[in-house]
Amino acid sequence: MNALEKKFAQMVGEHKSTIYTVCYMFSQDADEVSDLFQEVLINLWKGFEGFEHRSDVKTWIYRVALNTCISIDRKKRRSASVPLTLDINLFEDRDEDSRQVDMLHKRISKLQPFDRAIVLLWLEDLSYEEIGQIVGITAKNVSVRLFRIREQLKNM
Repeated sequence: MNALEKKFAQMVGEHKSTIYTVCYMFSQDADEVSDLFQEVLINLWKGFEGFEHRSDVKTWIYRVALNTCISIDRKKRRSASVPLTLDINLFEDRDEDSRQVDMLHKRISKLQPFDRAIVLLWLEDLSYEEIGQIVGITAKNVSVRLFRIREQLKNM
């Protein structure tokens, strides 16, 4: 393993949960999350050598992960199919908190990809400035969009 590969592996190790969080927001299916994760890693590797550190590494990772997941999500929605599954888990946790989280995830997944990305970053407890840097809008615009997104989620 050369020095570049070692740096890349270290970066991925440090930010693995960030990448998985983004992937999870675009799918709850474990296989699909793994596929998204792999695609994000490929895109990170493609851009790793050219990354100029003009922004924080975490900001760059979020940006690559979100762009990758949004692109794949758009392609998936264009050629949407209905999966047939017969595997039902009768022992699945179905308490009130689980239902609330499930409902929130379903509502968030109905948002447009850009709005979903903003909500994800907000749920990750990033500041409006950081969110704006990652998605390419002003902090004020982040604030306005979050207000509108919250209203949209309430009315679903």
